Amino acid sequence: MKHIFISLITLLFLNTSSAQQAAYYQSALGKNGNQLKTALHAIIDNHNVLSYPVWSAFSSTDRKPNNKVWDIYSDIPAGSAPYEYAIGSDQCGNYNSEGDCYNHEHLWPKSYFSDAAPMNSDLHHLYPTDGWVNNKRGSLPFGETNSNGYNSQNGSKVASSNSYGGYSGDVFEPIDAYKGDVARVMFYMSTRYEGEDNSWDNWIMANKAELTADAIVLLLQWHNNDPVSQKELDRNDAVQNIQGNRNPFIDYPQFAACIWANGNCTALNLPDYNKLSISLIPNPVDEQLTLHFGVQNKLEQIKMFNSLGKMVGQSNHSTIDTHDLSAGLYFLEASFKEGRATRTFIKK
Repeated sequence: MKHIFISLITLLFLNTSSAQQAAYYQSALGKNGNQLKTALHAIIDNHNVLSYPVWSAFSSTDRKPNNKVWDIYSDIPAGSAPYEYAIGSDQCGNYNSEGDCYNHEHLWPKSYFSDAAPMNSDLHHLYPTDGWVNNKRGSLPFGETNSNGYNSQNGSKVASSNSYGGYSGDVFEPIDAYKGDVARVMFYMSTRYEGEDNSWDNWIMANKAELTADAIVLLLQWHNNDPVSQKELDRNDAVQNIQGNRNPFIDYPQFAACIWANGNCTALNLPDYNKLSISLIPNPVDEQLTLHFGVQNKLEQIKMFNSLGKMVGQSNHSTIDTHDLSAGLYFLEASFKEGRATRTFIKK
């Protein structure tokens, strides 16, 4: 979901939680490819299994600031939603049209894992959405379309696909503001259930839990074009509080490219990851970023990496020119004589 990270909560996350995240993912940091995916699976496996349905969980995972349901199939981040639901009281039930009520949407369709536990109640892919639009999506793959078909009131579409070779059937295309959210959910599901998918069915997006080549291309594009939002950060925390595991692709967006593309996550394997006291100002940044650190520390080099793990700049000075960077999430690695540390920053 494409938002600029300007809230105090976000800045606190960027500056104070990297140590906790590094500890949570310690056994995966520095790995790439299948080794990284398997290491992440071991970290997020065996979460606390909830009973389905999970109505009560949505009050903490998907609550808008105005206390309404955060429905990605009806919400319009840059405008006014066509309708909103009260948490609890507007649950489906029966529905006859869009805007009647909300129910449970499995972003990875439950028909492909036979509605079995623990997948059927895994909150990382279970969202509250309008019942009518949910029904229109059904078990369709996510994709993009240039054809005319069904349009929901927020602009989500159902029409023939142009995303998969040899498949011209219908796809469901969410609005651009939520395409990255969807992509990171699909990356999570493929990783969380790696090796636990013997009874799963194949579909155009995946062979059991393994994403197909066309799906990977599509999802990486969505992931890169729609960076992680505050909504996703908050939801990741809320889900962990309930079921005990996190979505790695929200915490470390570059993991996706390091597994399914040519990203390089070896720079994350820093033994002195967060022992040095450093900060980045301003964050988010527009033209120039300044690294602040103790006078006793001797700066040797700074490297900057994009969300694909590709190095996009380096410097030997504490002030860094960022005006040529595209908007999005970046990772800064600072090397000192005393050790190394990384920080996250946002380019506006």
